[in-house]
Amino acid sequence: MDSVLWLIKQVVQLYTYLLFAYIVIDLLVKFGVLNAYNRVVYVVMDFLSRITEPALRPIRNLMPNLGGIDISPVILVLALQFGVRLLEELAIRMG
Repeated sequence: MDSVLWLIKQVVQLYTYLLFAYIVIDLLVKFGVLNAYNRVVYVVMDFLSRITEPALRPIRNLMPNLGGIDISPVILVLALQFGVRLLEELAIRMG
């Protein structure tokens, strides 16, 4: 059970890193620091978008309009960390 919990924690941590990379690169593109027409930037953004958007879209649909501020990644990271913490507590209680 410990190895399964370790694997889940590592996957959540990797997904969190990918989510933060997506946020940073998206902001750099929006502020004009990175050129979205650059092939490397486009491929990285496309990959990160395909990985993160399926989890972010339902959160964005439930959130009210905050006027251009997107806090859905923060909510997703909190939910993922809460889920990992909950699994750890359940594993401790089960033995």
